[in-house]
Amino acid sequence: MASDNPALIRVEVAYARPDEQVIIPVEVETGATMEQVILQSRIQERFPNLDLKTAKVGVFGKLSKLSATVRAGDRVEIYRPLLADPKAVRKKRAAEGKQMRKGGGDLEPNDG
Repeated sequence: MASDNPALIRVEVAYARPDEQVIIPVEVETGATMEQVILQSRIQERFPNLDLKTAKVGVFGKLSKLSATVRAGDRVEIYRPLLADPKAVRKKRAAEGKQMRKGGGDLEPNDG
């Protein structure tokens, strides 16, 4: 899908679910917004439950706005909402695991 038109740039749109991941290459006009790129990729035809009004988006892991302009080579990522709060998951995992001791050591002071 190479283009001789200098006003066009190549970007990718990425979306992942636990069961499926897709990266769609897209050629867009220079100055296109993230929203325009996503719509042009037609990814919502493949994932009809994808709601751009509520989905967070970014470029290479950095959050951005739908109105942000993309640059050649960008990977526009559409993020799913988290199923669980990461802090709560870590707390639960720690509570189920070994109790940590203050100082982390078993030796008594002046042992040796």
